[in-house]
Order: sequence, then structure tokens, then C-alpha cells
Amino acid sequence: MTKESKIPGPTIERLALYSRPLETFVESDTPIVSSEKLADLCGVNPAQVRKDLAYFGEFGVRGVGYEAQELLREIRRILGTDREWELCIVGMGNLGMSLVENDNFRNRGYRFVAAFDLSPRKAGMRLPCGLTIQPARNIPEQIAKLRIELGIITTPSREAQRAAELLLKANVKGILNFSSAQVRTPECCIVENVDLSVKLENLVYHLETLYKKK
Repeated sequence: MTKESKIPGPTIERLALYSRPLETFVESDTPIVSSEKLADLCGVNPAQVRKDLAYFGEFGVRGVGYEAQELLREIRRILGTDREWELCIVGMGNLGMSLVENDNFRNRGYRFVAAFDLSPRKAGMRLPCGLTIQPARNIPEQIAKLRIELGIITTPSREAQRAAELLLKANVKGILNFSSAQVRTPECCIVENVDLSVKLENLVYHLETLYKKK
């Protein structure tokens, strides 16, 4: 087992979190940032920042801090966000429409190059971003032609598995699933499930716990 395989999932998530304030520091020409400052902006403690970064090597100077631009460059290299990724999306309802128009994806190197819907009625619809919604039957051809590596599913839950299977047949290796269904895929495909209702239930639980203490 490699060292990389032992890295906890939350550490990877926090690396992405650390990159946000680092981008601000670089844009504002702030050359050095301390672990304390970075931790404060990200809602963690300084020891956690140092521990997370230590998985990947030695960064910064004790008592001085980290060089913001260098640390941001290293985090992007670790996460694989130092290059552009071509994405497609399956399911062009309200959520799908919102995601393809989100500038945050483009700014971070994620480029939607194709949009599909399982309903033939939406095929041919032109989107403000310049894409045209295509029927699901076009998925294999377009993914091969555009060299798409990642797929996003925003279909209703009942259609999520079918969408995942279409992406798998087209050799997509990574799927971000926004439906409430847990899609089944072979080990060769990495799936991240983002169930917004679960996030809401977690929030409600903490609110209820807080109110009960009062």
C-alpha cells in the first residue's frame, strides 16, 4: 500500500479548502501566510493544516510561514487541478442548468464541453453558455470525440443509474452524482455522491441539538 492510499479523504477535501484563501493571497500580492492565518480562514486549527500538508512533503519555514504562490501551486499539483478538465453533464433540469452556467467551474479549470438529457424533448435546446443539449444516444460518440474524462449526473434519482451506465459504457472514469440515488459502478470508476438532502438533514440535526441545549 502506497503512502498516497493511506491519506484520509477529509485531508483531500481540506486541501481544496486551503486553496481558496491562498488564491486570494496570491491575487493581493501577499507573499507569506502562516498556518495560523490559513487555519483561521478555513475553520480548522493550525496543527491540522500542518498535519495535512505533511502527508505530501515539507512546506514552509518554521516560525515564518508558507510562500502563498508556491503552496498554491503544490496543492493544485497534488489535486490535479493544475490543468484543464473536460466535463459533460447528464440531466438538464434546474440544477443541471445552474451548474453549466456556474463561472466557478470555469475559473478552476473545469470546462463543460457537452450537455445531455435522457428526455428527447430537451434535445436541441441552446443554452446561454453556448452548449446545445444532446440526446443520451450521443453520449458514447461525444465523450470519445471530446475526450471527456468526468461526468456529472443531475437527473432525477430514478434515472441516475441509467445515466451512470451510459457514462461507464463511454469509458468515463469519474462521476460526480448529484442525485439522491447511490449509483452502482465497477471499481474502475470513481464516484462522488453529493446528496443535498443529506447535507440539509445534517444541518437540521445540528440546529435541533443547539436548540435543545438552550
